[in-house]
Amino acid sequence: LFNISSLQWDASLLDIFNVPRSILPEVFDCAHDFGVTSKSILGDEIPILAVLGDQQAAAVGQACFDTGSLKATYGTGGFLLLNTGAEIVRSKERLISTVLFQLDGEVFYALEGSIFIAGAAVQWLRDEIGVINSAKQSEEFASLLDGNNGVYLVPSFTGLGAPYWRPEARGALYGITRNTSKQHITRAALEAVAYQTVDIVNCMSKDGIKSNVVKADGGMADNFWFVQFLADILGTPVKVPKAREATALGVAMMAAVFEGQFSSFREIENVRISNQTFYPKMDPADRHALLSGWNKAVSSTVSNSSF
Repeated sequence: LFNISSLQWDASLLDIFNVPRSILPEVFDCAHDFGVTSKSILGDEIPILAVLGDQQAAAVGQACFDTGSLKATYGTGGFLLLNTGAEIVRSKERLISTVLFQLDGEVFYALEGSIFIAGAAVQWLRDEIGVINSAKQSEEFASLLDGNNGVYLVPSFTGLGAPYWRPEARGALYGITRNTSKQHITRAALEAVAYQTVDIVNCMSKDGIKSNVVKADGGMADNFWFVQFLADILGTPVKVPKAREATALGVAMMAAVFEGQFSSFREIENVRISNQTFYPKMDPADRHALLSGWNKAVSSTVSNSSF
């Protein structure tokens, strides 16, 4: 037996598995003339000039063009991609090595870490237990408190993602007392997404690439309390673009370069609307205390995952 993830998908690998090459599609650059849409669907034949994966497109939309640039997308789940350049970094910290994009025949790679539950935790608060009436109210509730009062939510409703990879883990709420309010539980849900981001960013640093800023997008980036807490707990500035839907923007940027509307990604980056930057304000001692509490909560959850 061998670890298939350690192999590169090239012609030799096809021979190992005796895969007929004629059944596989040809690999093109992400910016390429892929044909047109069917007129019967959209009423016209629209050129398809770029193809990218969901998270890879968001990385392009966030202008993660340099080695070490990092984006974090917070939708139902959370996904972090770190540009590692032309080098495939084989993670020793249980992250995923993936292709970022291919342009002019050159392949760029990334390290990826996945948070299974991000915005889904806010949906759970609203739809399942009725703690909040809207996603926007989570920002209001969290802002009312001076601290988390020792309350931690580990939202492993569908298991824990990177770097734990414990699919059997289930959600747990720690530190509740008679004084625990719905505001505390709401804040704990938001904090949990930021703590999991720290877990992944720390792994990326241990794998040898450290980012000096995190570019955040997705629905949760509309919650400025969350974004500020994210910057505080990371101890790193967080940039939020005016255009939150970075995935669609990234594909459009790639197509625009191919069509010649822009000479390069650099030109697009220069004309993009500037980001709003959130700078860390938290005392390092407070950051350490909060992360210590999170680590204890995760350890308890994992150790009791067979409950």
